[in-house]
Amino acid sequence: MVSEQFFEDYEVGLSRQSTGRTITEADIVIHAGQTGDFFPHHMDKEWCATQDFKQRIAHGTLIFSVGIGLTATTINPRAISFGYDRLRFVKPVFIGDTVKAKATITVLRDHPKRTTHGIAVERVEITNQDGETVLVCDHLYMVERRAPAA
Repeated sequence: MVSEQFFEDYEVGLSRQSTGRTITEADIVIHAGQTGDFFPHHMDKEWCATQDFKQRIAHGTLIFSVGIGLTATTINPRAISFGYDRLRFVKPVFIGDTVKAKATITVLRDHPKRTTHGIAVERVEITNQDGETVLVCDHLYMVERRAPAA
């Protein structure tokens, strides 16, 4: 879906909720292969049974990737990702957990160098099937203005 929105169209408090995505063993194995992160926390079932969580945990970077992907439902040709701030892995995600993402505009500010653009900060909160927050971050968008800022 394409939705053209200029910076002036964004509102603090505007939020959107994704559908769910269940994390599988295949997700973890593929992510390990792509990243080279074969730490036993993700790959060694027997070792994990001796640890606090008692089972394998998904890579935080996997949950970040999946969660951000869940928010990528609309293409806005006036905006581009400017990066991420304040990324935190709050709780572990296990094989079989289902994650959802909620994204809420929290800050609108001028771009520090471009009067033709603004920065929209979207708080992304990823939760599991129990509604517990497992990851949180701020996604920054650089968004074109209708007219340059004064």
